[in-house]
This record gives sequence, C-alpha cells and structure tokens, in this order.
Amino acid sequence: MSEPIAEAHDLKRHYRTGGRVLRAVDGVSFSIAKGTTLAVVGESGSGKSTLGRMVALIEKPDAGGLLIGGIDALAKRNAEERRLLRRSVQMVFQNPYGSLNPRARIGAALAEPLEINTDLGRAEIAERVRAMLIRVGLVPEHARRYPHMFSGGQRQRIAIARALMLHPALIVADEPVSALDASVQAQILNLLGDLQAELGLSYLFISHDLGVVRHVADALLVLYLGRSVEAGPAETIFTAPRHPYTRALIAASGGGGPALLRGELPSPLDVPEGCAFRTRCPFAVDRCRAETPLLRPVDGRMVACHEAENLPCPLPLAGEGGARVAGG
Repeated sequence: MSEPIAEAHDLKRHYRTGGRVLRAVDGVSFSIAKGTTLAVVGESGSGKSTLGRMVALIEKPDAGGLLIGGIDALAKRNAEERRLLRRSVQMVFQNPYGSLNPRARIGAALAEPLEINTDLGRAEIAERVRAMLIRVGLVPEHARRYPHMFSGGQRQRIAIARALMLHPALIVADEPVSALDASVQAQILNLLGDLQAELGLSYLFISHDLGVVRHVADALLVLYLGRSVEAGPAETIFTAPRHPYTRALIAASGGGGPALLRGELPSPLDVPEGCAFRTRCPFAVDRCRAETPLLRPVDGRMVACHEAENLPCPLPLAGEGGARVAGG
C-alpha cells in the first residue's frame, strides 16, 4: 500500500479568550491515501475549518503531528524548504471572490504562483495559464477578464485552477460549493471528480452538508466540538451510522430516518463534561455524563460513543451515491 498523502496525529489547536480556553481542534487524527477524498463534516463550530487551515499549513497546531507526502510539515525548516512543502498542498475556499484580487486580471492571478515559486519564462507561464483555464472548463480569453465579470460557479473554477497551478498532491476544499446553486454545485463537484481521476489528486473536503459529501467522499471524519466522534469508510458510515450525531446529520441532509438533534450546540468555551454530545443525545445514559468516550472500533469504523452497539439499527440512506452528480 502506498504512503498516505497526508497523515495527522492528535492535532490540537486551542485559543485563549477572556482567560478561558477554546479547544477548536482537540486531538484529531486521520490519513488520506493518494487519489482519495476524506470528507470532514459537522455543524458550524465543530472545528472543520480550523483543521483545514492546519493541514493547508496556514495555521500552526499547538500540538500533534502532521505529515504531508511523508515529510514532517511541522518541523523547523528554512524558507526554501517551507516554500517547497507549501507547493504540495493548496486550498480552495468557500468564497472564491474573496480569494481573488478584484484588481487583477484572471490571467495574472493564475500566473502569480508560478512567478513566485518557479523559474519559468513568461511564455511558458502564459501557456500553462491557458492550458489550466481549458482544463477547468473555461476558455483562454477569460484570462483578460476581472473576477467581477464571472458568475459564482466560474469564479470557483478559477479558484480551483489557481490552486492547481503548482501541481499539488493535496487540495483542502473548505465548503467549496456551499455558496452555489444546486445545479452549479453539481458541475463543480463533477469537475473536482474529473480532476481527481485525471491528476491523481487527494482531497480534504470540508462540508456541513452530508447530502453533498456522500457523492464525493471515500472516507468520512465527523467532528463535534473539536473532536472526532466517528471516522471510517464513507459507504460504511452512510449505510449504518453508529454515532447519534452522525445519524442526526444524515437525517438532516435528507438521508432518511427521524431527526435526532435537540437543543443548540453548546458553547465551545463551555463543553459539557463526559460526552460532549450528551446534552443533545436522546440515547444518553449516566455513563455519558461521567466518562468521556474514546474512539474505538465498531462495525468497521471508529466511534466515540459508549452506547454505539446498543442503539436501534438505523435505516439505510434512501438512494445510492454515484461518481457523478445529477444536474452536472
């Protein structure tokens, strides 16, 4: 088996605010194989974006380990070594317009990573920009236009093109389709799938929408208040989720079954003792208040739930995921 493109071990990112500690990410581990997609899901405030920024080397963890392409991404390195490491992982954000300079033509935005990180001449850079625009479903003439002249879907194609200019092995995609209409979402998801098949890309795909995730994920990591509560093969989890929180997310996405969530997400500054999910869980028992559940193997995945084996068997999802998305 080939070495994972990315491996995280017990990553932590804590913030101090008003004398209190916000544990945005509190000991998360995972691995991403070459050419596969790990989807990270959870409600707003679960730590998804913070985790993505750490993997993309935008934010430094407080503790834990991170390997990118087998290289220790957190070790002290000189500027050249850091620059080469950053080339191997790029990020696509939720708002493509916010990640593009409104005063720069698209051609200049795509050329910039090559100008900074390579010794290529102007002619070769221009040719690579042209080829990348075609690859993401645009036309070379778009290089002369400004970001405001494009639709939301086109801007996201441009953002994806920019992320690919340095030929990274891993793309961190943070809610890349949540701001788009459903039909445009399908087009972008299909584009990401085509690029993955063509280039052998790996994705860390961050989303709150399991209805989207089931179309793209090979593996699933479910976060709740900074901790992993369920992780494993996507098909296994979607078919029979074992954590009550995962089941609630799937139900909310239209996957079938009753809605299980009750109450509001607790403040990350005041996480309940024991199981953090117990205040919203219809299956909580006394042990959940007294003891924090640890991840353990249950039915082919890892689950942090004391009652995982004792819960009523959930209904399978209605319909089946596929390689392409309807409407794309």
